[in-house]
Amino acid sequence: PRVCVVGSGPAGFYTAQHILKHHGGALVDIYEKLPVPFGLVRFGVAPDHPEVKNVTNTFTQTARMGRCGFYGNVTVGRDVTVPELQQAYHAVVLSYGAEDNRVLGIPGENLPGVYSARAFVGWYNGLPENQDLKPDLSCETALILGHGNVALDIARILLSPVQLLRKTDITDSSLAALACSKVKHVWLVGRRGPLQVAFTIKELREMINLPGARAVLDPADFTGLESAVKDASRPRKRLTELMIKTALEKPVEMRAAAPREWGLKFQRSPQEVLPSADGRRVRGVRMALTCLEGSGDSAKGIPTGDVEELECGLVLSSIGYRSLPLDPAVPFDSQHGVIPNSSGRVEGVPGLYCSGWVKRGPTGVIITTMNDSFDTAQSLLEDLQGGVLDISPSREGFGLVESILRSRGVRPVSFSDWEKIDAVEVARGKAAGKPREKIVDPAEMLRIIGH
Repeated sequence: PRVCVVGSGPAGFYTAQHILKHHGGALVDIYEKLPVPFGLVRFGVAPDHPEVKNVTNTFTQTARMGRCGFYGNVTVGRDVTVPELQQAYHAVVLSYGAEDNRVLGIPGENLPGVYSARAFVGWYNGLPENQDLKPDLSCETALILGHGNVALDIARILLSPVQLLRKTDITDSSLAALACSKVKHVWLVGRRGPLQVAFTIKELREMINLPGARAVLDPADFTGLESAVKDASRPRKRLTELMIKTALEKPVEMRAAAPREWGLKFQRSPQEVLPSADGRRVRGVRMALTCLEGSGDSAKGIPTGDVEELECGLVLSSIGYRSLPLDPAVPFDSQHGVIPNSSGRVEGVPGLYCSGWVKRGPTGVIITTMNDSFDTAQSLLEDLQGGVLDISPSREGFGLVESILRSRGVRPVSFSDWEKIDAVEVARGKAAGKPREKIVDPAEMLRIIGH
């Protein structure tokens, strides 16, 4: 059986890994639109979390297997269509993730000084499409809308001492911009309360222990939560207890004098981004105060009618990523931003599968995506075994796709090509005392491999 996987992030690689491991004869080809692999491990994971990026070692082992092919610099839906892939392979798995962000849908969100978390993270992580972002960091106060791990990542990057970031794989240009940043206060604002925050304790603890920055949490926000959290899950309980402890702690003299500070604001829903007098930039956000209806994870923040204005010169919207439809031939639920599926089998299209964020929505960490991808791969293997997937007609796989790409003037990048780019990045990083210096221009990547 010839299987094609679209997308080379964790979902794509884990799907390929599982199929190759559990089917001794399967051939798997992975297609990626960028010249470089690994998706959000490269472009999403924070630069100061190098241990999370170690999964690329496993992915590299998979890519080097004789039965696995990698073809970068190929945009599925444009350079080759999904129906063309279906003619070349017995099965096609869509694992292309979420390449857009959810919008706030409020007036003023397009003002200069308002950025999506996705674009901001892409900027400091070297995602080619975000390299011209040039965020304005000349203000003292930043507002991050959202209470997830990405929101905390951004707050940490904004407030980290530059000498800590210098040793990471953060891009050179964003390091230079952060070195000149005037941002001293960062507020993370959420629609709901402390019991509904989406970040994890590891992320919160890191933020609390950040050198040169102090946490400002209002004890009033946590009144009565000790009893409310009694029946919660252990992770939720520990997370809430850490927030309460931080809120009640008297600031140590050192901390009190910290030049930078951050805090959590709850039960506030953004209504409008307010423009400066000349209309040229952000001066704040008007917030609707909310009260909670329901409890636990299903609680909703309902506006009370009261509003307040929070002043800031920078707004980062961290309310979630969103998948986009790839090809008219593939069913897509635009309301939920996913491909309709059952255990990874795309509804109504035999032989088509999906895994990762485009399958279940943009939630969870790498381990969640791993389990989800193994689940899709298992569905595919069951369909092979049960004869649901007909592999009697021989399929040409990349042979057919290659001729299609050639006719359209597209030159794919192989995994050994990527390893040449990788070697250059690592060498440049070594010279600067970093793990790598990411190349942010795809044209430069292609020059290095002589394309």
